[in-house]
Amino acid sequence: MRTYRLGLSALLLVAAAATAAAQEIKVGGQLRPRYEVRDPIDLSEGDADAFVSMRARANVTAALEGNVSVFLQVQDVRIWGEETNTLGDFSADNFDLHQGYIDLESAEKGKFLGRFGRQEVKLGAERLIGPVGWTQQSRSFDGVRLATEGDFGRVDILAAQLGNELASDVDRDSELLLGYGTLDVADDQAVDLYAIYNRQDSENEFLDTETSQGTFGARWVGKTEDFTYRAEASFQTGQRAGTDVSAYMFGARFGYGFAEGRAAVTLWYDYLSGDDDATDGEIKVFDTLFATNHKFYGFADMFLNIPAHTSGQGLQDFAVKGSFKPVKDWKLGADIHSFRLAKEGVFESGHLGEEVNIVATYAYSKNVNLQGGFAHIFQDDTWAFVGRRLEDNMTWFYLMIDAKF
Repeated sequence: MRTYRLGLSALLLVAAAATAAAQEIKVGGQLRPRYEVRDPIDLSEGDADAFVSMRARANVTAALEGNVSVFLQVQDVRIWGEETNTLGDFSADNFDLHQGYIDLESAEKGKFLGRFGRQEVKLGAERLIGPVGWTQQSRSFDGVRLATEGDFGRVDILAAQLGNELASDVDRDSELLLGYGTLDVADDQAVDLYAIYNRQDSENEFLDTETSQGTFGARWVGKTEDFTYRAEASFQTGQRAGTDVSAYMFGARFGYGFAEGRAAVTLWYDYLSGDDDATDGEIKVFDTLFATNHKFYGFADMFLNIPAHTSGQGLQDFAVKGSFKPVKDWKLGADIHSFRLAKEGVFESGHLGEEVNIVATYAYSKNVNLQGGFAHIFQDDTWAFVGRRLEDNMTWFYLMIDAKF
């Protein structure tokens, strides 16, 4: 409990101190409990289980003089029942600083120039860099983000420290550097160009396991009155864990909206390269880096860590996605995915299986959303030997309340 009190006290002290100096103070927060049932939850033993996880956040924003603002956000993430007796277990081990940064804007209001500190980062559709908002803890980076924007679009530069061996529980230095540009080529079209560099030191001085990897790509998005479309491709080169890398990814999406904008259907295909020869001295499997994979490869989250969850064989995802707003404040979504390995390797078939997702969202009020979802995976035999080794069909269900203020 002492950790929790210290963190909350620090937030309140900053809020109180900032009130005296700030032009404007905003206080906010979030509570998001989520009930989940997964069968099986332990893929190796086939067990089923149910649990409730919850995110609790509190944040304060202070607008200071000189177009400077400060944002602090603390959070606690836990499973209900994790503290079996709160009279005796009250250490608040899961309480942490999620974001804490200083924002600098230009004299022209709203023109963002720089962000310094711990921050969430969302670029493009979050295919390679995203906060993974679905997870209760989410992801944030310690670093500096600079930006410039104008009639041409926007350019962002990020430098983040992922690991520092000076910390007691970190054994290697690691960094992330990237440049991401969005060019507004037409009123309803944009092209993103990006270069991402991630580096990590070797584990020891006797074996070269250094990662020094570059990811380069482009993304084209657009829309008309009834259609939306997206195409993206990335290439990876350099060194990963001491081995040369040559990998790639491409994907495309085409959507059609109808019923006066209340319904839409989307065709979807993604290909992530795989490696069926681990002895040739070159890694050919694509690494999704710091992506929000929950958005792309099925809501049951069987592919959170690519390449690990595809056993280095890559992935193909064929999907049909639909959405419908039957009445005000309600939204329904249904997706069907068919998953295959990009490389079959030693397997007789590259077919993994199909996943069906259904999600319903109800806007109860301006600040409160209710959501429920269902997923079922029809497993094929190969999945029993790949990644998380799904040996049977899986069912997953959740109910969630999201209240923000």
